[in-house]
Amino acid sequence: MESTVMKAVTRRLMPFLVLLYLVAYIERSNVGFAKLTLQDQLGLSNAAFTFGQVAFFIAYAIFEVPSNVYLDRFGARRWFTRIMLSWGVVTVLTSLVSNDWQFYAARFLLGVAEAGFYPGVLYYLTKWYPYRYRARMTGWFMMSAPLAFIIGNPVMGALDDLDGTFGLQGWQWIFIATGVPAIVLGFVTLRLLPDGPEGVRWLAAEEQAWIAGELNAEANALGERGHGSPLRALRDKRVVLLSLFYLCFPLGAYGLSFWLPTIVDGFGGLSTTATGFITAIPYVFVAIGLYVVPKLADRSGTRYPWIAGTAALGLAASALTGNHVLQMAFISVAAMCIFAGQPVLWSLPSRFLTGIQAASGIAVINAVGNLGGGFGPMGIGVVVDRTGSAVGGLWFLVAAMVIAAVATPGVRRLVEGGPVVAHAPDTSATATGRTKVSTTRD
Repeated sequence: MESTVMKAVTRRLMPFLVLLYLVAYIERSNVGFAKLTLQDQLGLSNAAFTFGQVAFFIAYAIFEVPSNVYLDRFGARRWFTRIMLSWGVVTVLTSLVSNDWQFYAARFLLGVAEAGFYPGVLYYLTKWYPYRYRARMTGWFMMSAPLAFIIGNPVMGALDDLDGTFGLQGWQWIFIATGVPAIVLGFVTLRLLPDGPEGVRWLAAEEQAWIAGELNAEANALGERGHGSPLRALRDKRVVLLSLFYLCFPLGAYGLSFWLPTIVDGFGGLSTTATGFITAIPYVFVAIGLYVVPKLADRSGTRYPWIAGTAALGLAASALTGNHVLQMAFISVAAMCIFAGQPVLWSLPSRFLTGIQAASGIAVINAVGNLGGGFGPMGIGVVVDRTGSAVGGLWFLVAAMVIAAVATPGVRRLVEGGPVVAHAPDTSATATGRTKVSTTRD
């Protein structure tokens, strides 16, 4: 029963959720390529231009928790449809900005529109998967990020090279072409995405009952029934700590993705299309890491050793070397480490949160953490303006990842210090057909 149900759910949900987040991530990272030409048109310094990224994540943080609460109230199908349609429209309209304040307003509105999508999907997965599957499924979902760069970076480079076609500049083509797919998928979401396992036609009644029984057992272990005030999670010190801890990872991820086109462009003699292909290379390694690391963490039963890798060493080595090939190799290792531990980290909140508290708690962690997505690029921008070197700005990210590595043992002590779910062993079949029993030790 377990194997049949989990395969059916994964086959039906995960490809579509990956597609949605792929479109979201391409749309979110498009400003890194638009920067190559839009910044000159607006006449902004590096630090001032990256303030647009800060505006996006400030709005994202403010509206994150309300969005997840409304998702619980209105259902995933309707709420994700609203998110997709609104962010698609705002992205297309960004192609019309003509000054710095219009650009900042467009990025802020995009943050308002998109707020709640990523934590909403993480919460949505808790309605379908027992705890022992969540790191793997979050890893599958996050696979959208490297795919977005592998697919999107060459495409956005080619779009920027369309400068002047039909009277539109390259950066305008980027915003239009990345906004329209979100609008189309919004209508598809309304038709295809179920709110939860109850009543779906592709699961038998006993299969729906199995999912409900597994999730209820985990909720009972926490003494929760999924009701109560969503503000309760905000008073949990573990939520606060994970919020601050997670801050380091978006800071590193978005800082790197935002500035990587500029770093590669600095190699000299490259077209924007070529820059797009080269900047996609590190995300091939990210995709491998997101597939391998969460699976190893779930099967081994250990969590914390996988969270903080050697990202700081990779970034430092990249900043120190003058060889472009080695520089990209070290950046690839660093990018893999920054991304691959995040699905494992996201499995931790459901050890002590469920129901509406899980919705608000996950949203808070993501909201606070994603502020790093704004301040990472801006911090590098300040360094670049002072040093004149985009590569030198990587030292700002090195500091963030060192903090993450040092803080991991403290996170483990605090999260393990309170009540956690007594999860059942993982008896799912491995790829070789043998039965793998995993413990719940961390």
